[in-house]
Amino acid sequence: MVSQLDSLKKFSSVVADTGDIDSIQKFNPDDCTTNPSLIFKAVQSNKYKKLVDEVISNSKGRKFTKTEDQVKYIADQLTIAFGIELTKIVPGYVSTEVDSDLSFNTEATVEKAKEIINSYEQSGILKNRILIKIAGTWEGIQAVKKLEADGISCNCTLIFSLTQAIACAEAGAFLISPFVGRILDWFKANSPKNYDTTNDPGVESVVKIYNYFKKYNYNTIVMAASFRNKEEIINLTGCDKLTISPALLEELNQTSGELKPKLNAQAASITDLSRINVNENSFRWHLNENQMASFKLAEGIRLFNKDMLKLKDLIKAQL
Repeated sequence: MVSQLDSLKKFSSVVADTGDIDSIQKFNPDDCTTNPSLIFKAVQSNKYKKLVDEVISNSKGRKFTKTEDQVKYIADQLTIAFGIELTKIVPGYVSTEVDSDLSFNTEATVEKAKEIINSYEQSGILKNRILIKIAGTWEGIQAVKKLEADGISCNCTLIFSLTQAIACAEAGAFLISPFVGRILDWFKANSPKNYDTTNDPGVESVVKIYNYFKKYNYNTIVMAASFRNKEEIINLTGCDKLTISPALLEELNQTSGELKPKLNAQAASITDLSRINVNENSFRWHLNENQMASFKLAEGIRLFNKDMLKLKDLIKAQL
């Protein structure tokens, strides 16, 4: 009998949410997405010591005015090195994230994104294989608008609200990553209500975004992310893309059963969703009024930056 993973692949493009090369090879996803936390875990595991040693060794042939500059260079090149390896495994896109501490600086984000693309191209990886991953702040979304206009495709991440999603789509983002599990985490911690597979607020958020995009003919791809259990994934079968951790990919792979699409563009076109006008003022106000989205966006940026600092400490210890 077919596995739930194979059945899922009939309706949604499956993306590996990991920096672990072995896991990606096992599950044959279409694309792969990483973030600073996943890269840190991969380096920390010591499985990729050869790759890390090579990047560090290459850095020693360059001149740096201070150790911090060398550490930053190595961290950037490690991210690129993992991305290069991932492009050898997946046939589609690899998402590479811009530094979290640039999340409120449009011009610096654009500059960093172009540096990343240039590094890939110098290694023979064309930019049509790479998605630049940028946090869904107002400043980040304006950077996405500029980069997309320059032919650089972007993955707008840490999406927790419909307002963020619409702003990304109107900026021309190639893809957005609305988070599921982190929304559920917040509601479980801040609401007396009991949540199960029938009323998961993270799933409901993605369904609303997907339906809105299809109803109003946005081309931006919806890639649901951050799952806490396989039921969340099953309840979003039919979403454009789903980025899934190795543990949940394994669970789906080990479970037999045919899945049915829960989302489809035709049904979305007749949903009762009014058009929302999003500009800078309304974006900031809606985010301010959405306690969950404003908290989880800020927390996500902090956590990614924290793991990037841990990665730099790990590099510094090896120099």
